[in-house]
Amino acid sequence: MTVRLFNLRGVPDDEADEIRHLLQEDGVDFYETPPGNWGISAPAFWLRDTAQTDRAKKLIADYQDNRAATARAARVHLKQEGKDKSILDAFREEPVKFIAYVGTALVILYFSTKPFLDAGQ
Repeated sequence: MTVRLFNLRGVPDDEADEIRHLLQEDGVDFYETPPGNWGISAPAFWLRDTAQTDRAKKLIADYQDNRAATARAARVHLKQEGKDKSILDAFREEPVKFIAYVGTALVILYFSTKPFLDAGQ
């Protein structure tokens, strides 16, 4: 019986490629199901041999731990260089554009909820 090893829904292409390569290098017997034409099927990596489950899950867990550590280090590096932007930074750089976007979002929110609020009266 097959085992779903790794769900690919919402996974970036580079991460899926790296996991695919990692499993192939380690000799794990797996196959991949695509998301399908309408995106309603289950995109995932599946194991053919259940005996490889623990080893494959350990490989993926180690990979994800390393990827998370790398992402954290990159974030710290950006903060140290002052390139990690916050909302306040976006407002300081382009206040008119920021106010326009927030205003547009509020107008859309108002018109989206007004019929429901009026229906309650």
